[in-house]
Amino acid sequence: MPSGGPEIEQLIQLLARLPGLGPRSARRAVLHLIKKKEQLMLPLSAALDRAVVAVKSCEVCGNIDTVSPCSICSDPRRGDSGILIVVEDVADLWALERASPGQVRYHVLGGVLSPLDGVGPDDLNLEMLISRAPDYSEIVLAMNATVDGQTTAHYITDRLGPGTKVTRLAHGVPIGGELDYLDEGTLSQALRARTQI
Repeated sequence: MPSGGPEIEQLIQLLARLPGLGPRSARRAVLHLIKKKEQLMLPLSAALDRAVVAVKSCEVCGNIDTVSPCSICSDPRRGDSGILIVVEDVADLWALERASPGQVRYHVLGGVLSPLDGVGPDDLNLEMLISRAPDYSEIVLAMNATVDGQTTAHYITDRLGPGTKVTRLAHGVPIGGELDYLDEGTLSQALRARTQI
């Protein structure tokens, strides 16, 4: 049952759409914002207004930045490695950047092929990838280990052709992972991708 005015309920409903927030979490967040209106709500509102105007997609790789080409694409030191890492989403790019992969460049697909969800090749940023690929000595497919991720990786490999060096991220046992708690697919992949010590 609503306990605030329509503006408060609308704010709760909008926040509840964010990943990781349900109606209860959104309600708690809204109450906290209201209690700290001067310290949190007003600066957040101003930051959102600025972001709506300033944030854009990079015309080269698909990253999100306030400039296009983005700061990664316009960094002259990034071209030396000859490695292009293909990711599903901007969140994956940002996660890899936290791991400091070196002077690499990226390409954001904007999703994965998923016939059940109606996502086909034309819905992804594949043509730009195909046109960029000849400029790199290695294309690293950093797809998630899902059926759709693997399907997308195979499709990309076929589209790039035999003359392109295509690699993928290693899959297997995570550091700190106990074998008893891992699923069979992860264990099977870890055995196939084993390395010499």
